[in-house]
Amino acid sequence: MPRTASPPRRPLRVQAGLIAAIAIAALVVTAVAGVFAFALLRPEPAATSSPAPAPETTSSPAPSPSTSATPTPPPAPPISPAAQGCEGSSTLMTIWAHPDDDIIFANPTISDAIAAGRCVRTVFVTAGDAGKGMDYVRARELGILRAYNAMRGKDGEWDATEIALGTGVHLRRLTPRDDARLSVLYLRLPDGNITGAGFDATAHATLSKLYDGTEASLAPVDGGAAVTRDQLAASIRELASAFAPQSTLTHIPRGSAFAPGDHPDHSAVGTLVRDTLTSDAAVGPGIRYFVGYPSEDLPRNLDGAVLDTKVDTYRIYTQQDQVIRCADRDACLKTRKFGEWLQRSYPKTEAELQMG
Repeated sequence: MPRTASPPRRPLRVQAGLIAAIAIAALVVTAVAGVFAFALLRPEPAATSSPAPAPETTSSPAPSPSTSATPTPPPAPPISPAAQGCEGSSTLMTIWAHPDDDIIFANPTISDAIAAGRCVRTVFVTAGDAGKGMDYVRARELGILRAYNAMRGKDGEWDATEIALGTGVHLRRLTPRDDARLSVLYLRLPDGNITGAGFDATAHATLSKLYDGTEASLAPVDGGAAVTRDQLAASIRELASAFAPQSTLTHIPRGSAFAPGDHPDHSAVGTLVRDTLTSDAAVGPGIRYFVGYPSEDLPRNLDGAVLDTKVDTYRIYTQQDQVIRCADRDACLKTRKFGEWLQRSYPKTEAELQMG
């Protein structure tokens, strides 16, 4: 999440094609499927696609005029290169505006899911760059990986994979080398600033402007290809299909009674998720929207060991964030605004959003 003083985040494609030619008495089917895998810390080279062996052809008599031909089934939808299964468990997908929104607003829900052995797929839409450039972006991303190591109770290297989604949007995925249950994905779109006006360094481009149509597209801060609103929405849909989450966490959307006073990037992401996924019968009922900045006006609802663990995870993250670094529990809880947010976590169902 960006800072108050200097308010402070790409993806492989699998295509399947089917060509059928019917001669008088022969059926030839050739299936080609390509699977791409790429692998922070020591990126691995991209794996090349190799065609699947063609099935043997068989001959069958042509149907007689009095026999109805069996309809050809529609082709299966393409598998997203971002697809990650969750063997023997359920998946939690979380989608946030900035690196640290998850551990500030949605813990202990995320840490509890990891402790329970669930798969967790976390997506950050912006880089949280605060107009400070890629060094700051990479530092925050590293802080998130270390925070997730703390939540899973194990240090270790993470493999980096550059993925091109079917939508054409690129993202960077990090997965612990020894634990495929977790992954963190960065789209690295520009931080919109707490004011909603963006930063000079990124030409004042913001998610809010993209959503409202005053910006046709947004270019990632790492120099990647620009992304349109339709592409971003379709990418959220593709990731949901790729992960098949039983539950999804994100920000409060625009129009909710809990939205006024929140960061514009938070509201834009929550709105995109709500617009895109609530109609999905498999995903929509499991969405929970977390109150952001306005949570400081709600009663504190975390204390004891739960709060201690949450604060320590946050402290580990902040060692990489020069803007909000805090040395210990007391220092973190005394940090203006952040200390109050850490002592609260308020998820809301669709029915509890109080949409205006």
